[in-house]
Amino acid sequence: MTQPQPSPAGRPSARMATLFELEYPQSVGIFDTYPDAAKAIDYLADESFPVQNLAIVGTDLKTVERVLSRKTWGSVISQGAVQGVTMGLMMSLMLYLFMPGVNWMAVLLTGLALGVGMSMLFAAVAYTATRGERDFNSVQQTVATRYEILCEHKVAQEARDLLTRLAGPGAGSF
Repeated sequence: MTQPQPSPAGRPSARMATLFELEYPQSVGIFDTYPDAAKAIDYLADESFPVQNLAIVGTDLKTVERVLSRKTWGSVISQGAVQGVTMGLMMSLMLYLFMPGVNWMAVLLTGLALGVGMSMLFAAVAYTATRGERDFNSVQQTVATRYEILCEHKVAQEARDLLTRLAGPGAGSF
């Protein structure tokens, strides 16, 4: 198993470190989908197996990037404007809190204008800095292609025996 990610202080918390550790883990099943692995764990729970001795580990990771649209100057500026609305509302709130007695509508319009303007400017500068590379918007996700159930060594054979009785399609390999 991999080590847990370090905490912000640079060391893993004791609780997180023990949460993801199995003592001498052994594979008891490999599944093509997460729902199939979860179904196997559910079956083991229904059979009164001590499921606290199990872990589902996604293996054979791959990155999938879905391209959403082409970037143009129009889309860059409009996205900057939309993002600037939130920044402008926060600026308006700060101006209103620190300048009591002023017209709230003027503060709102001023904050929105500043937020939208600054955000559009930053978006344009960032787009110019890319020099035409990655002229598209996309989202990325890391996904596993297989899911392996690992088990504490002391009850691994019991888990394997129970899983061989699990009938149905997609039961995985044991």
